[in-house]
Amino acid sequence: MMEPIEKVRAAHKVLAEFRYTPPKVQRGYAGQTLYVNVSDNTIAAKPVNDEMKRTFTGGRGFGLWLLWNAVRGTTRWSDPQNEVILSSGPLGGTTSYPGAGKSIVVSLSPLTGSVVDSNVGGYFGPLLKFAGWDAIEVQGQADQEVIVLVDGNQGLVQIIAAPQEEMDSYALPQQLVELFADKPEERVGITSVSTGPGAEHVLMGCLNVSFYDPRRQFVRLKQAGRGGIGTVLRHKKVKALVVKYLGVKGDSNAPADWAELTRVGSHMQREIHDQDPIMNDMRGGGTTMLTSIMNDFDLLPVHNFRFGSHPNAQRLYKKEFKPYFSEGIPNGCWYGCTLACASCVERLQLKTGPLKGQWVHVDGPEYETVAGVGSNCGIFDAHAVLEINFYCDMYSIDTISFGTATAFAMECYEAGVLNRQRTGGLDLHFGNEETALELLHQMARGEGFGVTVGQGIRRMKQLFAAQFGADPHFLQDIGMECKGLEFSEYVSKESVAQQGGYGLANKGPQHDEAWLIFMDAVTKQIPTFEDKAEALHFFPMFRTWFGLNGLCKLPWNDVEPADNKKKNAPRTAARVPEHVSNYIRLFRAVTGREDVKEPEDLIRMSEAVYNFQRVFNLKMGYGSREHDAIPYRSMGPVTAEEYESRAERYDQQLRDVVGMDPSGMTTALKMAALRAYREKRYESLVDAVYKRRGWTPDGIPTLETVRRLGVDFPDVVELIQKHKKP
Repeated sequence: MMEPIEKVRAAHKVLAEFRYTPPKVQRGYAGQTLYVNVSDNTIAAKPVNDEMKRTFTGGRGFGLWLLWNAVRGTTRWSDPQNEVILSSGPLGGTTSYPGAGKSIVVSLSPLTGSVVDSNVGGYFGPLLKFAGWDAIEVQGQADQEVIVLVDGNQGLVQIIAAPQEEMDSYALPQQLVELFADKPEERVGITSVSTGPGAEHVLMGCLNVSFYDPRRQFVRLKQAGRGGIGTVLRHKKVKALVVKYLGVKGDSNAPADWAELTRVGSHMQREIHDQDPIMNDMRGGGTTMLTSIMNDFDLLPVHNFRFGSHPNAQRLYKKEFKPYFSEGIPNGCWYGCTLACASCVERLQLKTGPLKGQWVHVDGPEYETVAGVGSNCGIFDAHAVLEINFYCDMYSIDTISFGTATAFAMECYEAGVLNRQRTGGLDLHFGNEETALELLHQMARGEGFGVTVGQGIRRMKQLFAAQFGADPHFLQDIGMECKGLEFSEYVSKESVAQQGGYGLANKGPQHDEAWLIFMDAVTKQIPTFEDKAEALHFFPMFRTWFGLNGLCKLPWNDVEPADNKKKNAPRTAARVPEHVSNYIRLFRAVTGREDVKEPEDLIRMSEAVYNFQRVFNLKMGYGSREHDAIPYRSMGPVTAEEYESRAERYDQQLRDVVGMDPSGMTTALKMAALRAYREKRYESLVDAVYKRRGWTPDGIPTLETVRRLGVDFPDVVELIQKHKKP
């Protein structure tokens, strides 16, 4: 039971205070960033100049630049030097164009050891900007639990000792609304970033970003899940970052051309209204519709990515979750988004854990959660998925890393690497939902085998080989991580382009850089290495652009104009040219930048930041070819069972592609031949992508590339020259 608000508020002690005159946002920018150090309680403003805007744009770009200047190559995630930086972008907070409520969080990752970015919806980024700040960077490590409060109406920033607040991200965000809203109507103007107890004990902690839902009258959450940034914030003893700002208007971004912004926004809103119901029906169930599609095309991860479909997968289809969703209430995670895909379960009765028997609300699930904690772990039960989803959010644990890491542990259990003695008595067979939930509760309590799973697959591989004598080659083959980050939930065995999308992603295998699996494996739109390399240039760059500007990518190509495929060639239709044109118009309308005229101009903006991030990885000891290696299971079958489950397909590929007659061959010999071919194919793709991106054969941006993009800062040049091979 929560303490009375008066008692919680009375325990507050202001440790530092900074007063400022909130600047008027001009053409999408507040013109300054907020620096907070919770070690020495420093609060300061930093200017945003034209060069910073032109080179890094905003969002992910601002976060990378601020972090680059804050850390050294020797800095580790747990050092006070490390920062958590959150920024929206110049288009973030726009209410007349759908999907403009995104923010990007940047930090050094506990899982990867390098720089990581994670996007998130909700109100925090936009309200932070309207409160007068293009970004907030939090550095240091507090000696007690603190809250950082930004009051944009009062022009006040405070670091507050907060000993009495709740520690979990289900109760705390609601408590913060009650603490800082002077009147009930002010609740919509309060947003927070928080973590929970799980983030304190594992490396895959997520951040929960809140927004108050006035129709349901409770706080809802969106997650910045990837890379363990929640673990970083929890380590700093920051209970929450809170922004209070009232007065959002349609022109709060002070656009350069309000009339043009209205025109392009209205057109897109109408298109979503007309097209979403007949395309993906995001409003009707978010991304849960993907489960059936992935299962139909053998792309749904099942049993640690061993298989791509399962007869019981229909128990995780959208129709199974629809009865849980509340209908008739808008589900946008920012004002004005007619796509409104943030589904909400208003009443779920929990069967396990500290809230057993209680009725709670759950945000989601998204497809990645359904596939990760559901089919990938062999759990085909909608209620179980929702309960795991709820506790992951409450404890602040990334559902993708949790699902993929648990699936790895389950396969290790079934393969004999683990047993009940080694798991502390847990039966980790696939499909055991009770054990999956117990792992989750152990993570929150900081005890048992759950903490081991919570360290992530890379560390589990090392531990199981060292302590249990497991074959490290087998663990490497089935351990679905790259760069230390767990794979998101698509079976990429039949899509070398998606393999590249995972392996070559700057932060690790996350689909938000390049979701090419359908274009490659299903519709066959990118047949040659050159086609795939071009796709692995364009799509990561265009998706990066959304993260620079504070935009969600879903309105881009999850909803299309009715004539998109008729008007455009198959290879360009996936880019949705009309929408790309819309984004050019949108960017010009807000920022007034007349030099942005063509799609190539957007790509160049992203290239600068993307290549800078690649060099950032180099700074941290990564960023070269060896770190783009992926586990073989993402390329092909590791076990005989996998091969035999698709024997007809694989035998045919040996005949038609490899040029080998499999008749009379043992399964082991066939697997070896297929593996040699597929591993060579991946390396050939890597060569082609590096060449297209302007990188060396070792995966390092050339001096010519960074000079062309204007990121040839002295320390960048020095790093590249240091790693240049003769």
